[in-house]
Amino acid sequence: MSGQDSYHYGVIARAIQALDGAGGERVALEDLAVRLGMSPAHFQRVFSQWVGVSPKRYQQYLALGHARHLLAERFTVLDAAHGAGLSGPGRLHDLFLRWEAMTPGEYARGGAGLTIFWGWFESPFGAAIVMGTERGLCGMGFAAETGPEAAFEDLIRRWPAAAFVEDPQRLRPWVLAAFGMQPGLDPAPLYLIGAPFQIKVWEALLSVPSGQVTTYSEIARVVGKPTAQRAVGTAVGRNPISWLIPCHRALAKSGKLGGYHWGLPVKRAMLAWEAARADVA
Repeated sequence: MSGQDSYHYGVIARAIQALDGAGGERVALEDLAVRLGMSPAHFQRVFSQWVGVSPKRYQQYLALGHARHLLAERFTVLDAAHGAGLSGPGRLHDLFLRWEAMTPGEYARGGAGLTIFWGWFESPFGAAIVMGTERGLCGMGFAAETGPEAAFEDLIRRWPAAAFVEDPQRLRPWVLAAFGMQPGLDPAPLYLIGAPFQIKVWEALLSVPSGQVTTYSEIARVVGKPTAQRAVGTAVGRNPISWLIPCHRALAKSGKLGGYHWGLPVKRAMLAWEAARADVA
């Protein structure tokens, strides 16, 4: 990512946080631009370039009732997606991801023998901690709500026996692909490190297209455990590769956002980002 791109992503991350923090109250373009140290015209141009819609339109997607609207209008039934052959490595809807999973035996060893590289990156949703093995990305978290130290510790304690090496340059091409920052890059490969049931739930999440949502009960049904909504919710919350395994697209049946491991403002921002881009596509 160039220095200018990094700066713009930082600006947009702060703008999204400011809009979300307004609690549904409209924030004037001029006021927001002043808070970010930019002219209104420059800010509107940069924001529209990265988000795909104007700041005013984007605020509509952050409204408290937007999740219910998504559930009513963009609910995804997962049977068709799984029937299309998404139960294994391959091309996955709009993300064009490829993935493979650790074997149960490897998972039981807690990451022993694995070298996991890590680094911090700017993202549309604030600072992101990203981790990966030689096979692909295995971890992604966000520090907007938890803080950098807590986000880092959260991921590394999932694989207590692994060796961790700071090497953001090794991960950078995958991160650029993951956030769509640079066209023409190869897909970001994912290496899923989890228990078999968790991986089955994460696979179901990978079937939910960008701009659409599903429910915890729908995921439970499609993984063959229709009464295990609590266990599904726990597996969704343990997803180690946020954003790319889109646990933010899982909502409560009532239309409420439900929980989100990295904070509800981050989940709301992700849903708003995707819905905005889906509407202008």
